[in-house]
Amino acid sequence: MEQELAGKVAIVTGGSRGIGRAAVELFVEQGAQVVIADVEAALGEELANGLGPSAAFRRTDVADPDDVRALVDYTVGHFSGLDVMFNNAGVSSSFRRLLQNDLRDAERVMAVNLFGVMYGCRFAGLQMAEHGGGSIINTTSMGALTGGSSPIVYRTSKAAIIQFSRSAASDLAEYGIRVNCVAPGHINTGITNYDLGPVIRFSQPLQRQGTTADVANAVLFLASERSAQITGTVVPVDGGTAAGPSFAQTQLLLATAQGDGGGDAG
Repeated sequence: MEQELAGKVAIVTGGSRGIGRAAVELFVEQGAQVVIADVEAALGEELANGLGPSAAFRRTDVADPDDVRALVDYTVGHFSGLDVMFNNAGVSSSFRRLLQNDLRDAERVMAVNLFGVMYGCRFAGLQMAEHGGGSIINTTSMGALTGGSSPIVYRTSKAAIIQFSRSAASDLAEYGIRVNCVAPGHINTGITNYDLGPVIRFSQPLQRQGTTADVANAVLFLASERSAQITGTVVPVDGGTAAGPSFAQTQLLLATAQGDGGGDAG
C-alpha cells in the first residue's frame, strides 16, 4: 500500500508525548521525514533516535517566536523542505471557577496554546508560500466546541485557535496552503487530569475510549492529499460529544437526577 506522506517533510510541535508522539510515529510510518519539536529534550531525542534517520529533534518553546522561526529554518536545512506543520503543543490551565481564579496562568496558556499556533502558522506559511503550498493542522479541543466553565482559560485559548485558523485558511489559500483544526475530546494525554470513565459514560455517545492514535489518524488525513479540498474546518475526534448526549445518556441523567431528589413530588 502506498504511503500517505511519502516524500513529505513535517514538523510536530509537542511531539515527544501524547497526541504529538502518536502523530510523529504515524507520519514516519507513512513515509514522512519529521522534526519533533518540544521542550522535553530527553523524551524528544529518545523518540527521534528510536525512529532513525527519518526523524530529528529540535528543542523548541513555541511561545518564543524566535524559537519557532529557528525550528522552521532547521527543518528546511535538515530535510530540505516543509510540507506539513502540526501545531500541537499545548498546556492546560487552572480548573478553578472564575471568581476563585486569579488568572495568573492566563498569559502562559495563551502564549503556548494560541500564540504558539499563530507563530507556527506564520513561519511555516512563509516557507510553504514560496514552495507550492502545504498543510497546516492546529490542535484545538472539544472544549472549544461545547462550551462550559472549567478550565476557563484553556477553553478560551482553544476557541481562539479555531477563529484564527479559519482566518488563516482564507488568507493563505491563494498560496495553496490549507489550514485546519483537529479537536480531540476525552483522550488520555499528559494534560488530562480527570477521570475519563464517568465523563464518557454520561456525555460521549460512542462509549469506546478514544486514543491518541485516533487523533493521529485524523491529523494524517488532514496532512495528506486525501483532504486536498478541505480547509478552514474543524474535525472533532470526540466520540460524538460535541453533538450532544445520546438518548440513553439523557435517560440516565434524568434517572440520576430523580434518584437525587430531582423528580416530581409525589
